[in-house]
Amino acid sequence: MAGTTKYTQFIGLAPELVWGVLGDLEQWPEWNPGVRSVRMHSPIAVGATGDYLPNGNVSARIHRRFAKAFTVTTFEPNRELGIEQPEPAGTMHLTWRLTPRDGGTEITQELRFTGRSAAAARTVVRPFIETDARVNFSRLARLAGLAPVDSALNVVIAGGTGALGLQIAADLTCRGQRVTLLTRRRNPDLPFRQTEWDGRSIGSWSAELREPGRLAVINLAGKLVDCRPTERNIAELRSSRVDSTAALVAAAGLRDTPVDYWVQASTTAIWSDAGETRCTETTPLPVGLPQMTGVAQPWEEAFDPARADHWTILRTSIVLDPDAPALRRLGQLTKAGLGGRVGPGDQWFSWIHIEDWLAVVRTCLGLDPTVTLPDGILVAATEFPVRNTELMATLRRILHRPPSPPTPSAMLKIGAVALRTDPALGLTGRHATSEVLHKAGFDFRYPTLDEALTDLLGSASPRDR
Repeated sequence: MAGTTKYTQFIGLAPELVWGVLGDLEQWPEWNPGVRSVRMHSPIAVGATGDYLPNGNVSARIHRRFAKAFTVTTFEPNRELGIEQPEPAGTMHLTWRLTPRDGGTEITQELRFTGRSAAAARTVVRPFIETDARVNFSRLARLAGLAPVDSALNVVIAGGTGALGLQIAADLTCRGQRVTLLTRRRNPDLPFRQTEWDGRSIGSWSAELREPGRLAVINLAGKLVDCRPTERNIAELRSSRVDSTAALVAAAGLRDTPVDYWVQASTTAIWSDAGETRCTETTPLPVGLPQMTGVAQPWEEAFDPARADHWTILRTSIVLDPDAPALRRLGQLTKAGLGGRVGPGDQWFSWIHIEDWLAVVRTCLGLDPTVTLPDGILVAATEFPVRNTELMATLRRILHRPPSPPTPSAMLKIGAVALRTDPALGLTGRHATSEVLHKAGFDFRYPTLDEALTDLLGSASPRDR
């Protein structure tokens, strides 16, 4: 979507060490594989110019032939670096900021497009500059000299090449933890240690759970829910979760001692369409519903708490992140003039900002010394769910779009067939919040939807979109 998007990540290094890489634009391709090369025309300073090439054969040829040079607009050592790249009928503004934090540095990347071509320019540029920003920050951290801390956890992430898996893998790497991804197919482009598994049976991968040192398991494995609700798909949704969890539990049984920390993924959709019920960790589950209760309940039951000293069943709500399909699709619909309420509009939308979700997972792993969580079920959602009507109104305001007509339920169902997705994802909902996080004193960085969407999507003026 056009406008501004922002990515923020803590890195366990002093600002001057991070700047040693960030401040040299010719090192950009070394930590962002979407950029093929950078050539500065003169020493870097405000007003200096340079050329970069995106890492795509066609895109690189077009960019080399037609693109004008970028200009350095901000250069404050150890603090901020900004460039402007002329685009046809517009401009790309890219800024990195460093903020000192206890034990390290917070890096923020902000990408903004202005002019008539803003939407088209973002579509073209996004795959090269914006995609997998947090993973790129982990590459930057390693280039800057970050190594695992002495007290590092060995964190094994099943389903680690999925959207949330990559986010937590990068976040933990940037904080000096050791990360291994269990994946069905190794991706040589990822900067993380990877071990192949089939997600069903014990194999050589199980040795990852017997490495010396403190061990954490994060189980995110499972088929994406964004599919048609056929009997076959529901069965695959269930088996992909139950089988992988059972395999991990069996592998953990080969250890001499329990796993130190286990985060077992689940979903707030386990309550299906909960209507006006206020769901928390102790709310009973509905009976006789195949989707999603019939998927999530056996998923949770496949986990054995006896395999871990500390364990959490993490019922996650919708995670808001610029890279996430949910937010991207909602933004696209809003920009296309379909930003009105969906169906009746009174269905609840429970959500959590990606930064807060990562903080919850770190707390589950004992990495936050200020918050201690009890073992058991934990709802990963803010304290302020909204109804669909408010969700769409907030999106329209943040994206500077006028009021839109509602999307009737029948139209959504027809569209879901064309998109091969489940209309229940838009027509059902639940009011899910966490009593456990509240009692433990967990502070949400982005507690309200307005704060979350303003951070993720910016608040540029209409002429910039």
